[in-house]
Amino acid sequence: MRRKKVRYSEIIPNKSEWPIVKLSKYRKEFIDEVTSETYKHLVASKNGSLREEIEMTVHREKLRMKANPWRVDPPDEKVYWKNIQARLLDINVDEKEEAAALEKGLLLEIINRYTQEIAGNFKKSAYRFAQSFITFGFARLLNAARVKGLLSLFSRQLDLDDKVHVIGETEHIRTLAKKGTVVMVPTHFSNLDSILIGWAIQHLGLPPFIYGAGLNLFNIKILAYFMNSLGAYKVDRRKKNPIYLETLKTYSRNAIKKGCHSLFFPGGTRSRSGEIETNLRMGLLGTAIEAQRELYLNAKEGEEAPKVFIVPVVINYHFTLEAPSLIRDYLKRTGRERYYVEADEFSTSYKLGTFMFKFFTKGSDVSVNVGRGTDILGNYVDSDGNSFDKNGNPINVRDYFLRDKKITFDAQREKEYVRVLSKRIIEEYHKYNRVFASHLVAFTAFKMLERMNPKLDLYHVLRLPDEDLILDYEEFKENFKKLRDQLDKIHKKGEVDMADHMKERATAAIAHGLQNVGLYHDQRPLVKKGDKIIVQDTNTLYYYHNRMNGYGLEKYI
Repeated sequence: MRRKKVRYSEIIPNKSEWPIVKLSKYRKEFIDEVTSETYKHLVASKNGSLREEIEMTVHREKLRMKANPWRVDPPDEKVYWKNIQARLLDINVDEKEEAAALEKGLLLEIINRYTQEIAGNFKKSAYRFAQSFITFGFARLLNAARVKGLLSLFSRQLDLDDKVHVIGETEHIRTLAKKGTVVMVPTHFSNLDSILIGWAIQHLGLPPFIYGAGLNLFNIKILAYFMNSLGAYKVDRRKKNPIYLETLKTYSRNAIKKGCHSLFFPGGTRSRSGEIETNLRMGLLGTAIEAQRELYLNAKEGEEAPKVFIVPVVINYHFTLEAPSLIRDYLKRTGRERYYVEADEFSTSYKLGTFMFKFFTKGSDVSVNVGRGTDILGNYVDSDGNSFDKNGNPINVRDYFLRDKKITFDAQREKEYVRVLSKRIIEEYHKYNRVFASHLVAFTAFKMLERMNPKLDLYHVLRLPDEDLILDYEEFKENFKKLRDQLDKIHKKGEVDMADHMKERATAAIAHGLQNVGLYHDQRPLVKKGDKIIVQDTNTLYYYHNRMNGYGLEKYI
């Protein structure tokens, strides 16, 4: 049965009125503003010479260039940082006033370089082309999978929304986008997420969002074109120095203050384990709170300050093409975080094209589940943007920033607010997670392996010999049904979502899950042979199993 489609009108038909268009129109002024604010904050927060901060930044940048260079890096990087180091050494520290002025000059120069690198380059005409290309091109690939022959590429039998199901609180987000500034915070599993979310945003009739995309994705010119066209600004996860991080935060905060709907992945990078994110990066998340405080502070007397709304979104795939490399990376990484080399699925145009073709010519569906909007502390908001606590009592968010009846900045207080918001987003991720049969068959099989080998730790379970990777189908089916029953109870409480195919008979749901889990991997994690379930790849099975963590299901196996 074909799904009933919903066609959404644009909430701002006049594209010149899009916030991102206005930001782009005054791009140079915005870059200067971000540079100036970052500089003032860093100077004010230092209790003495800036020399040590600049020296550490140069040192870290030299290590980054040596340990993990990317093609997208500026060609003058080595020369630039060598020059900064030389100029720093030339400063006469005995001349304190002159030294301080020169150090501030170097700091301002570094911040400006970072801001220029981060800044997006949105163009209205390019956005329209990218929008049309993605909608048309991906739909043609989808039809090519369903109808054989060259003419299938020109078939209009199926549209992209036949594959990518945008569900959840869709009208709510459209309403909130008219009332204030929306900050969308999706889960992150695949390099395709940015493109799919970009399509979902325009499908919902929303103006384009600005969003932070990994700088590595700009290695390929055509992908960089689409990223820029869809509103991306660049985030270099290799850069951990305070100057860069403060510049990035200021860029995000000021864009939100100017009313630009924003999107960032609070998990920071793709989930290596396949699990829904449980540790969110606080930096960019905190910029939404900072922006809301400053909007209240800058509001004129008698005027209502614009509101910032947080909208969690959960992306669900039956299979993630990068799963084998992601889970290998996850299992290898131990101890402190260090530089890591990004998986190179998108390292060439050919690989990108192959990636897209594999994804869109397979039958598995994708869901983009839009959560209910909250304020910057995770309290639900109604269609007018009013906040309510868990008991349904109205809340004035402005009160969260008051001290002695005045809007004040309190770093410790806002750090706690970020922690509270982070916790609420994680709760909403689990609530709006749409369980596919592929997730549950993987969870069932892996938990059965663990129960069969209670004395083994995770790494020994992952290395079980082939003869120990065979499960009885009838026992597997009973366990699957038991877990599905528990999920259904959780679903009825509103604490998780379930795909429609999960309501089918157990044999049909299991068959659907086995057909789709790890669909395009060289070796499928699970296959059914006669009356047995064979585990063929424990690593990817573990990856897909992890999607069901956090619901307490393990005790029912």
